[in-house]
Amino acid sequence: MAISESELDQRIYSDFKQLKSLQSRARKLSFLPKQHSNSVLAGRHSSRVRGRGLSFEELRDYRVGDDIRSIDWRVTARTGKPHVRVYAEEKDRCALLLVDQRVNMFFGSKLNMKSVTASEAAAICAYRIFEQGDRVGGVIFNDTEIKAFKPSKKPQALEQFMHSVSKFNLALNCDLPKPTTAMTLNEPLAAATKLVSHDQMIIIISDFDHVDLATEQYLAQMAEHNDVILCLVSDDIHHQLPTDLILSVSDGEQQMMLDTSQKDVHQRMQTTFTERTKKIKDWQLSIGVTVIELSASEDTLSQFSSAFAVG
Repeated sequence: MAISESELDQRIYSDFKQLKSLQSRARKLSFLPKQHSNSVLAGRHSSRVRGRGLSFEELRDYRVGDDIRSIDWRVTARTGKPHVRVYAEEKDRCALLLVDQRVNMFFGSKLNMKSVTASEAAAICAYRIFEQGDRVGGVIFNDTEIKAFKPSKKPQALEQFMHSVSKFNLALNCDLPKPTTAMTLNEPLAAATKLVSHDQMIIIISDFDHVDLATEQYLAQMAEHNDVILCLVSDDIHHQLPTDLILSVSDGEQQMMLDTSQKDVHQRMQTTFTERTKKIKDWQLSIGVTVIELSASEDTLSQFSSAFAVG
């Protein structure tokens, strides 16, 4: 049964009102990367996030003050007079958000549940992109359901998308029935490919549990003609696993208890977390996506502001 909004703890659940409140706070955020050495987007792949593209508008005579890099040398040579190519910023770009609300996201050790951080990240991205004049769509998924939204510029379509993000989030609880088959990331990615064309921004917000070679292939296919940003949602516990936990874990088919006070169990679990994070981050080089790690232990918007330009 879904949690009622009167019982809401915003560290555990995200209702629509909470997500809507992020709209004004996200207005100064840009999806162009910062160019300092500490930025997660600095370096070789900083140019992957291009923002909106440029479309050719006109060819005209060169004027004093024009950038010489815009000179069309072929036309200049043919006419004997310098000509420049003028471009206009594209005003209508599509963005697609994939939002993970599976039960494995219903975990947090310090500040938020990972599912809350994912919901907030989706709201920040969706509202900011929409205010730029671009179309927003997405795919929201949990362990049993996938809901897809075609990119749209209509305000009511955006609100419907955000209401669904909240609905999926509020439905999470520890007593949900175990699915007969685990929902991998591949099913939502397959649904997203039906909405993807070229020159779009695709933002995937997940802890990237249950990924395999097929996942990498889906992402590589998307990244070939689009800007793909992976928001890897983690928790402090993934980086420093305590030695006094008893956890119930499941692969969607079998369930077992793990005691991290046992040295071999602790080592295997820590290795699993570390290797998963490394694998996702290595995709920056192997398939050309951008990876941002979002910690559920820190404020979501502050982390976006650290990764991207403001103003």
